[in-house]
Amino acid sequence: MPNNFRSISDVLFKEKEFSKIVAKAKEEEIVQKFKEIFPELNEIAKAIKFKKNVLFLRVENSVWRSELNLKQTAIISKIENHFNNIQIDKIKFIS
Repeated sequence: MPNNFRSISDVLFKEKEFSKIVAKAKEEEIVQKFKEIFPELNEIAKAIKFKKNVLFLRVENSVWRSELNLKQTAIISKIENHFNNIQIDKIKFIS
């Protein structure tokens, strides 16, 4: 094996050229794992996208939107604890 051999993960996570790809993959992972992190919200809310540190959730109705807005800090904390190196500034609720 050559001395300059590097693993794919080493290249992806350490080279600046791949930083946008890695960031996009993490954003998508947050959306995909929302159901897993919050199974109790499956019927109420659905993660739509994560962009520029804002998580967009589609919420069933205005009552749930208001309820989840009150719990926004707890939701953000739970997601940030689930992932490494993720920062969520806010959640935007959409109908």
